[in-house]
Order: sequence, then C-alpha cells, then structure tokens
Amino acid sequence: MATQTQSQFTASLKKYYTFYTGGFVTFVIIVGILEQMGVPNKMLGYLFLFATILLYAGIGFMSKTADVSEYYVAGRRVPALFNGMATGADWMSAASFIGMAGTLYLTGYDGLAFVMGWTGGYCLVALFLAPYLRKFGQFTIPDFLGERYGGNLPRLIGVIAAIICSFTYVIAQIYGVGLITSRFTGLEFGVGVFVGLAGILVCSFLGGMKAVTWTQVAQYIILIVAYMIPVVWLSMNHTGSPIPQISAYTSALPKVTALEKEFNDKTTPKGAAEESVRAIFRERAAAADANLKGLETGGANFLAEERKKLEDKVAALKSADPLDAKAVESAEKAVKDYPTDPAAAKKAWTAAKTGAAAKAGNVKAHAEPFAATGKTPEEVEKNRTKAKKNFLALILCLMVGTAALPHILMRYYTTPSVKDARTSVTWSLFFIFLLYFTAPALAILAKYEVYSSLVGTSFSALPAWVSNWAAVDKTLMAIADINKDGIVQLAEITIGGDLIVLATPEIAGLPYVISGLVAAGGLAAALSTADGLLLTIANAMSHDLYYKMIDPQASTVRRLAVSKGLLLVVALIAAYVTSLKPGDILFLVGAAFSLAASGFFPALVLGVFWRRANYLGAVIGMTAGLGICMYYMYMTYPFFGGVAANQWWDIAPIAAGFWGIPAGIIGVIVGSLISPAPSKKIQELVDHVRYPNLEGDIDTKGV
Repeated sequence: MATQTQSQFTASLKKYYTFYTGGFVTFVIIVGILEQMGVPNKMLGYLFLFATILLYAGIGFMSKTADVSEYYVAGRRVPALFNGMATGADWMSAASFIGMAGTLYLTGYDGLAFVMGWTGGYCLVALFLAPYLRKFGQFTIPDFLGERYGGNLPRLIGVIAAIICSFTYVIAQIYGVGLITSRFTGLEFGVGVFVGLAGILVCSFLGGMKAVTWTQVAQYIILIVAYMIPVVWLSMNHTGSPIPQISAYTSALPKVTALEKEFNDKTTPKGAAEESVRAIFRERAAAADANLKGLETGGANFLAEERKKLEDKVAALKSADPLDAKAVESAEKAVKDYPTDPAAAKKAWTAAKTGAAAKAGNVKAHAEPFAATGKTPEEVEKNRTKAKKNFLALILCLMVGTAALPHILMRYYTTPSVKDARTSVTWSLFFIFLLYFTAPALAILAKYEVYSSLVGTSFSALPAWVSNWAAVDKTLMAIADINKDGIVQLAEITIGGDLIVLATPEIAGLPYVISGLVAAGGLAAALSTADGLLLTIANAMSHDLYYKMIDPQASTVRRLAVSKGLLLVVALIAAYVTSLKPGDILFLVGAAFSLAASGFFPALVLGVFWRRANYLGAVIGMTAGLGICMYYMYMTYPFFGGVAANQWWDIAPIAAGFWGIPAGIIGVIVGSLISPAPSKKIQELVDHVRYPNLEGDIDTKGV
C-alpha cells in the first residue's frame, strides 16, 4: 500500500508540473505580445521579476508545515526524478547559470576545469556518500558526524564548517540576484539584493525543505528553458543549426580561431589597429611599474613630489592662453584621484599594472590549452606549467567539494529509500548535463558575436546593450577609445564573465522578452541555491547546535521557531556582506568548494569506509583541513590583503583545497591511530551504513 501511495504521489507531481510548465510558457508568450504592443522594457522587467518571485512564494506558502520531518527532510517522500531535478536547481547556482559560460568565454580551454570538476564530482557523490548518508537517515551532515564519531565536538566543527562554506556560497547567489534585479528593473544594486532576498526567504521560511524542494523543481524548469532558448537562437543565426552543442565547434569555433589569428597578426589592418592599442597599454603598465618602484624607494616623499608635479601642471594649464578647459578638468581630476598614502598607492598602481599588462599581450587562443605569455621561452614555459597545475588542482577541489557540500548531500536525506538516493544522483547528473554540455557552446557563440559584430564598430554607433550594462557595473562592461581612432578594437573592450549569459539575448539582438526570460532563469538559479544554503545554515544551527547540544528537550514549535529566526538573521547578514562585493561570483563559489572539500570530505568518506576512524581523528582532520584552507585563502586572495607571492607551488586561492584536503586526510588518519578505536556501537553503525539490510534505514525516533 505504501508503494502504491508513493506511486500516486509521483503521478500527481508529474501532472502538477506539466500544468505549471504549460502555464509558464503561456506567460512568456503573453509578455512577448505585450512587448510587441509597445509596453516599456522596464515594465516587462518588473513583470518577469515579481511574477516569478510571487510564483515561488506561492509554492512556499502552499508547502508550509509545522512537522519536523517535513521541515528538515521533506518527509522523505521526494521521488528520485524530482529529487534529481531539485538537486539540479540547487546545484546550478548563479555560478553555473551566470558564471560558467562567462568563465569559458574569458579563459577558453582552461575554463573546462569547472565543467570537468563539477560534473565529475557527482560520480564521487554516487560512489562514496549519497546512499550511505541516506541509509544513516536523520537530518543533517553534522548529525552524521556527531553520531559516527561519538561526541559533540565533531558535530560542532561540522556546524562551523557548514556555516563557513555555505555562507561563502550564498553570498555569490545573493550577488547574482542583485545583479539581475538591478539590470532588468533599474533598481540600485543594494536594493535589488534585498528585493531578491525577500523571494529567497519566503520559499524557505514557511516550509523548510518541503517548500524548498517543490520550489526548486519549478525553478529548474524555468532556468533550463531560459538557458537553452538564446543559445539555440544564436546557433541558428550563426550556423543555421538548432543544435549548438555540435554547430558551435564545427562552424563557429573555426571562425573564432581565424579572427584571433588576424587580431594577433600585425600585418593585417585589424592586427595593426590592435597593436596600436596594446602599445598604449604597455606604456601604462611601464608607468605603473615605475611608480611602484619609486614608491618602494621614496615612500611618502615620492607621493608628495609626484602630487606636486600634477598640481604644477594644473596651475600651468590655468595660466595658459587660450585656456583649454577640457585639459584643466582632466588635470584636476588626476590630482583628485591621486592616492594619498603609500598603501592606497601600492594597491591602485598594482591593479593598474596588472590590468594594463593583461591588455598588452596577444589575444589568447580560445581552443589552445594552457596558453601562456612571457618575455622569454623560459618564462612562457613556466607560466604554462603554472596553468597546468592550477587546472588539475581546481578539478580536484571542485570534484571533492561537490561530494562534500552540505546543501547537496542534504538532498539525499529526502528520498524514500537508499535505492532512490542512488537513482536520484543519476537524474541529477542528467539535469546538470543539459546545462553544462551547452555552456561551452554558448561561450564560443557569444565570443564570435563580439568578435564579428562589436569589434570594428564605430564608437558613435555602439549597440544599446553596451551602455545598458556599463551603467550596471563598469567591471562587467566598459569600452574606451584608447587609441582615439573612433573604432572599437578588441583590446579596448572589457567584459566581465558574469555578463555573458545575461547579455546574450541583447548581444544577439533578440526580443526583450528573451532577455527577461534569461533574467528569470538566472534568478531561479540563484534563488534555488540560496534557499538550500540558507536552510543548511539555519538547520545546522537550530538542529545540531541548539537542539542537539544546548536544549535537547526543546519542543517542536520552539525548534522550528529558532530555525526560522536564524534563517532571517543569516539572510540579512549575507545581504550586507554581498553589498561589499567581496569577489566575483565564480571565485566565491570555488572557495566554498575548497572549504567543503577540506572540512568535510576526509571525515565523511573515512567515516563511512574506515571503521578505525575515531573522535580524535575527526577533530584533528576537520580542524586541520578547514584551517589550512582558510589560512591559504587569507594569505593569497587580494580581498583579504593577500598577495600572489604567498602562494605555495603557484596554486591559486580558489584551489586552496589542494592543501586542505591532504591535511584533512592526514589529520583523520594520524588522530585515529594515536588514540583508541571507536566503541563497538559506533563500529556497528558503520557496518549498518555500509551494508544493505532490506533497504532499512536507521531508527530516527526522537530526532
């Protein structure tokens, strides 16, 4: 009877979401008709934003619950297909939807590390963790650590690790929400963050995991439709084929490669124009380098002398006849913007040197692996070796991090059985594959559009999307006529990776309704992941910290009230931190994976597969792994004042888990071997989790 009831439940879900998909397609068609009738784009942007948020809020309201099992694990009734879809939405965050194609656009072949690492990580999830955690049962990852290692300290460290990596991750999602709402509604970035936050909270606040699950299924449908339509459209425009995953490589990529060679050939008109811009950037890089050397030797005196020269120049311009008002204004601005202290000067000039040097070299070939630059063959080879190391290190961190992210692993607590947990991993891979297989094609098609349509355009006839995105953020879109020839060269264009997907419909000249659809998809991706992350943080604090460690006698009402209160507090703190823009979306997400890989993976996997792993091993391993990873990021990431010179073996801060993972593994092994073996009860728990007994799950009474 139970099986029949579950089958009926699954059939009902399929019917509901079929109607939902049809309704969403109808809504898009209606918005398209409104656009043709002359409704302003800004109004359409508001319509997309608030209609989708209200839709998610409605699902959240209908899923409200006061049942602990429903709130924490959706009643363990989520069918494998729908859990796979919800996991896909939970997984395909703002980084995947907004940042993936942009990273591939900027880095070409080297960006495939993200595709390989994130996709390969699900193999580790299926092999090493998902079925065993479902067999264990209960509610959270710190729950497993507390029971497996027999004490509150491993649980507490698990709570801290879950908060740190989930908070880092959620900042990236809220940043994506602010970016989308500010561009498509005209709201200021900070306001857009809090508008989106309201949508995040209403989904998870009322119904916990139950509401988040059914909302994420709806969000996946929107985000995958929104992602595919513009890519197919671009593919049809440039290649005549509706299958971008094939046509991008067979048709568009050879054209991109040919244009790159032309840009790098100084004997061609395009190459000569590009070289004139690069020469100016080389001069700027040299000037910034000279300033840094002067600062190093002269300090504050050097700053005072250089400022005096600028002030004298202003005075000379003002006394000239005839008066050149434009030159005076420019000189006065130079004085105003001149750094006032050595620390600020060093930061500004280092950034100027790095930025100018990046623009001074040849165009990086999109399809060339580990392309490197340098003044000598030895320097080129050194940089290529560095690129290879970071490519492999990043794949490792992303794969292992995928298998250790608490908000993803929590999804496998929601299935009816261990078998369903395994099946849902397969569905997750399929739904994620649809986007990840398409992102590289989108990067190529967008790059060809920019190379062929924007480069060579007159500055007096720039397309509207350039100014629209430049108004949102200069780091996302900026074009300046460096060589004053009135024509756009590639080296004069600055495009941020977070822009590519959101701007693709505008770049391709598609109707605004498609731009709104893509924005809705990006919003769905960011909101779905943010929901899962905030719930993970709140549940870790309310269930593991408050209920398990502080007040085990707390009533159901109090436990849920504490969870909801913490949810609100964490969300507001995350929104505030997001407003400081601590880094680009992709770095923040990559950092979260390194943190999860270092803090959780060794203790989780060894806890499942090594009976000898014990309390002290878990404490040492988790502390060492997380500590080393955080220390390395702090010493090497610029936002914290870190510098590249502090890198070990040239590993970038996004791959800090390269050092944290082995530290965690060694810590668990050494700590376990120097202390007594775990109790017989814990070893029996390991056997229970490892080996099937008619699909039985561990007793969760009183949880």
